[in-house]
Order: sequence, then structure tokens, then C-alpha cells
Amino acid sequence: MGMSKSRGCFGYPLSIFFIVVNEFCERFSYYGMRALLVLYFRNFLGWNDDLSTAIYHTFVALCYLTPILGALIADSWLGKFKTIVSLSIVYTIGQAVISVSSINDLTDHDHNGTPDSPPVHIALSMIGLALIALGTGGIKPCVSAFGGDQFEEGQEKQRNRFFSIFYLAINAGSLLSTIITPILRVQQCGIHSQQACYPLAFGVPAALMAVALIVFVLGSGMYKKFQPQGNIMGKVAKCIGFAVKNRFRHRSKAFPKREHWLDWAKEKYDERLISQIKMVTKVMFLYIPLPMFWALFDQQGSRWTLQATTMAGKIGAIEIQPDQMQTVNAILIVIMVPIVDAVVYPLIAKCGFNFTSLKKMTVGMFLASMAFVVAAIVQVEIDKTLPVFPGVNQVQIKVLNIGNNNMTVYFPGKNVTLAQMSQTDTFMTFDIDKLTSINMSSPGSTGVTTVAHDFEQGHRHTLLVWNPSQYRVVKDGLNQKPEKGENGIRFVNTLNEMITIQMGGKVYENVTSHNASNYQFFSSGEKHYTINTTEVAPNCPTDFKSSSLDFGSAYTYVIQKASGGCLEVKEFEDIPPNTVNMALQIPQYFLLTCGEVVFSVTGLEFSYSQAPSNMKSVLQAGWLLTVAVGNIIVLIVAGAGHFSKQWAEYILFASLLLVVCVIFAIMARFYTYVNPTEIEAQFDEDEKKKGVGKENPYAALEPVSQTNM
Repeated sequence: MGMSKSRGCFGYPLSIFFIVVNEFCERFSYYGMRALLVLYFRNFLGWNDDLSTAIYHTFVALCYLTPILGALIADSWLGKFKTIVSLSIVYTIGQAVISVSSINDLTDHDHNGTPDSPPVHIALSMIGLALIALGTGGIKPCVSAFGGDQFEEGQEKQRNRFFSIFYLAINAGSLLSTIITPILRVQQCGIHSQQACYPLAFGVPAALMAVALIVFVLGSGMYKKFQPQGNIMGKVAKCIGFAVKNRFRHRSKAFPKREHWLDWAKEKYDERLISQIKMVTKVMFLYIPLPMFWALFDQQGSRWTLQATTMAGKIGAIEIQPDQMQTVNAILIVIMVPIVDAVVYPLIAKCGFNFTSLKKMTVGMFLASMAFVVAAIVQVEIDKTLPVFPGVNQVQIKVLNIGNNNMTVYFPGKNVTLAQMSQTDTFMTFDIDKLTSINMSSPGSTGVTTVAHDFEQGHRHTLLVWNPSQYRVVKDGLNQKPEKGENGIRFVNTLNEMITIQMGGKVYENVTSHNASNYQFFSSGEKHYTINTTEVAPNCPTDFKSSSLDFGSAYTYVIQKASGGCLEVKEFEDIPPNTVNMALQIPQYFLLTCGEVVFSVTGLEFSYSQAPSNMKSVLQAGWLLTVAVGNIIVLIVAGAGHFSKQWAEYILFASLLLVVCVIFAIMARFYTYVNPTEIEAQFDEDEKKKGVGKENPYAALEPVSQTNM
């Protein structure tokens, strides 16, 4: 006979180590792949933003709906261990398939760098994503419950701590992968043509998933494994159905009331099953308000990232891109979980306050709600700094004098005089019906030129003037701050011939004389640019560099001939850069993370502790279902409520969660905690007395010993 399998380490079963490492690799694999998806859809498959976002959200929702399937397979057919192994294999295959789908040389027969048959790549990546959704969702409820299974009676403290360590592994994995996979993506690779290296960026998560699988299987000899209990979900559904039908049949006053509506199933089902279902339905009822928390939580990836794009990203000496702010959450988690576990909870306990699981979850919801109040306050601050853009029946006009004369322009009720090479400080706003006539003249010239132009409503325009009778109206095309915190740059050519400019890897082709190019967008920092023209003296420089760009600004660069026959460039500001610092988002991330630590870790552990042994995965799946529903709420609210002000939407979400939080607190007051093992032990006792132990189908609850194998 070998040793007993519960080998210990710091009072923890040794098998836990394998489960935590498996979870770390699996989450690295999942989040690493997910970080690339939208860009992969857009840049490689060539889909537009809307389709990419829709497919992305559908995929995420699927990943949180498949846990029900996983729980079914584990509890009624294969058991948790075999389910995790077999679905991990499916998962690894899915990751490999999506990695293969991103190799353009697969169908690129003419070696021109673009795939010849896109449907092949689309089909492969969809198959890959379907397999991943099945794999990641299917093993989710099993892994955490399987971890909880490894603890003996009387190890509640260690088990609670395990759920924290487990959560830490999830976030460490996601943090590292969101930093690493984007770095892999920008590498260049390819057999015949070089391009962004999606196969490598998807391949690394695939390899890690294989590692996760191997590590998990290596621990096989140490795990406590329970036999599956037959189709539990089916039994539960049938029993509930019977109870409802039976209650309905006996609804007249003649029949005595029963203590609990499930007691109406007693005619057909045994006491033990009924009491187990009571435990599950009690917890499921508590889950009803929870999706609202996730609805707020999952907006870090969407709304909060968009908010960051209207902010300035210099924090001290570091410069942060808007989409990197999300890592703040994962970084804070890795710091907060140990602090909350080792410092905060013990302190609260010392003060004699009984901080139960449900109280923790209520506090978590409250904190998340406050995070959105803070987000709204930050948004109001940002709104103060945002430029005013024209309304539906307004136009905005700015005058830019690119000639050598002083010019005067006459607008209805307003005259503007500009020296050479200067512009009006701001855009002037006019109602479209009041904008009757615009005239211009220059001192020393006779006569007045009328500006004839159809101004497009709701847009900004620049009026370029260079001599008393010559002008051009340019539609700016910017109706908002540049997206993703980038900076718009356009060039105005005052030379007599066409020029081409190259800047930071982008080309402004053939900008005609006395005309403006369209805007192109650049990330922050200094940019070098080259002007190609034949109009300059041979020894003149043609390489220039921009001022250091911040975030969310727009500039017009006017190219003119200087006195020496060389070129010079003048910079005019169209939209000022963002001024509110991204560091101001840290308080809302901090509040949301604190909320997540007390809500999410506790919820996982609470779901496990309140579930009967044969329904642990069912409850874990129910918990994950609340995340899926939360994601769906965001899609509905964002789609239905069109708010003119973003802060109003934040306040709406905050107040919704606050209301839900109060409801949940009331529900929690009426919840009585149970100890499923004690209840089941009681049933075992009663059955021994009655001597029905032999036929009892639940006698197989004992773990299968691995020692004789």
C-alpha cells in the first residue's frame, strides 16, 4: 500500500499546486488570445469595427454560457478530472487551429502578402473560437470546484485561502499575457512576405495551454477524485417540476400547507435529494441580482478605455497608451488579494465584526457602484476641457491666412483681420440660416471678393485665404477628438506645385497647390517627416520633425518658402491636446478592484461552501452564468440608451447597481448559511439506523482511493 494521497505542504494538499499552475497557464492562454482578437478580425480578416466588436462580444458571452455544459458533463458523466482533461484537449486544439488560421502563407499562393482565399481563414478561425469557447467554458466550473474538493473537513480556512490564491493565478496569468502577446504581435514574420506575427502571438497561448494540460495530468496520482453522481441536472429539473405540478394539484384549502414548496416532491423523491435541491435553489435565488455587478465590471474594457482616450497619458516619466490602462486592474488585484486576505479580514475579525460572505459581497457591489460615481466625476472634468463641436444645424469656420498680405474677412455680425501666416484663435460658430454672406478684402486692394461655398451642416471648415481674390474652403472632417488618444496632422501646401509628404510611415500623396491634405493620425511623441518637391534649392534640407505630440490633439502644418529659397513649416493648433491626466482614472480602478476582490473571490468560495457535494460544479456554473448575463446587459443598455453625456450613463449604471445592492443586502439578511457536509452526514446516520445503506445510490460519495492503482 502506498502513502495516503493527501500529502500536505503548509497545511495545504500538495495537489493544489498543480491545479493553480494549470489555472495560471490556462488564463494566460485565454487572455493572451483574447487581447488580439479584435485587431486580428480588423487587420487580418479585414472586418469592420462593428462586426469585429459584435463577434468578440458573442465569443465572450459564449465562453460564459458553456460552463453549464461543462458542469453537466462533470457531474453526471465523466467526473471533474476526466472532464478537465478531455475539454483541455479540445481547448488546445482550438488554440492551435486559430494560430494556423492566421498564417497568410496558407492560401497566399502568389506570395503578395494577402491570402488568396479569405473564407478558408475565416472558417478556420471560427472553428478555432468555437472549440476554445467549449474548452475554456467547459473546464471553468470544474477547475475551481475540483480544487475545493482537495480539502478535508476542518480545512475551511485553507480552502477559503485557496480560492484567493486561485483568483491570484487567474489575474497573474491575464496580466502577463496582456503585456506579452501584443509585443509578439508587432514582430514581423512570414515565409514569403513579412507581416504582423499573428501565428506567433496565437501560438504562444496554444503552447501554454498544452503546458497547462500536461501539468494537470502530472498531478493525477495525488488528486482526490469523486465519482460522478448520474445526471444531476436532470434529476433536479424533474424534482422541481414534480413539486410545482404537485403543489398546483393540491391548491385547495383542504390540503395542509407544507413548510417549503419543494416539500411537495416528497411523494416521489427522497428527502436527501430534496434537501440538496433546497440548498441549490436558495443560492441560485441569491444570484439573481449579481449580473448587475458584472455589467459594470466588464466596462473596463470598453467604456473606461474610451474614456482614457480623451485623457493625457504622461504619468511622471512614463507614457501610457489608453488601452494599457486596463492592466491597472490586474496589477492592483495581484497586490490587493494578499493584503485583503492577510491584513484587512483579520483586522475586521479582531474588531469583533462578523464579516460574512454575503456582507462582503454587498460591500463589493457598493464599492463598484462608487467606482462609477468617480468615473462620472472624472468624465465631468474631461468634458470641461473638450472643444465644442458644431450642432446639427450649425457650422464652424476658422480662417487661416497663408498669403503675404493682411486680410480682412467679413462674417455676418463679425469682422476678422489677420496678418500674414496667422489664423483665428478659435472656430467661430454660425447657425446655417444666419450665414448669409462672407466677403473678404485686403488693405490696398480695391473691391471685395464674395466667398461662395455650400457649408456642410454639423461640420468644421477652414477658410484658406492667400490674396484678395483667392480662397479655398476645406472641410475638416474632425467632429470629435481623434480616437485612441492619437493626434491628427494635416499639411497645407502654399507652393506652386504638387508635393508629397512622408511622415511616420504614412504618406500624404499629391497635395495640390494652395490646398490642405486630409488628416492622418499618429501616436504620441516626436515624428519625422520628409517633403518631396522640386521647388527648393538643391542644398536645402527636406527632412523635418514635428513638435512632441501629446494625446488627442490636431494640427495644421503650413509649408511655405522661406527667404533663402528653402522650405519652412509653421504649426497651427486645431484641437488642443488632452489635459486631464490618465492617473485620475486610478481611483476608479482602485475602487472597482477592491469591489472585485471582496465580491468575486468571496462569491466563488461561497458558491462552493453552500453546495451539496454532488452539485458543486452546477453552482459554479450558475455563478459564471451571472457574468454572461452581465455582458448581455451592457450590450442592451449601451444599445438602447443613447446618452448625450457620457457621465449620465455612468451615473445610471452606478444608481442601478446601488439599487441592486440594497435589494441584495435585504435578500442576504434572510439567508441562513448551511453546512452541506453536516446535513449529508445526518442523512447517512439516519440511513444507517434504518439499514438502507446498501441500496443507497449516494453511498459512493467517498473519494475513489488512488492508492491501490
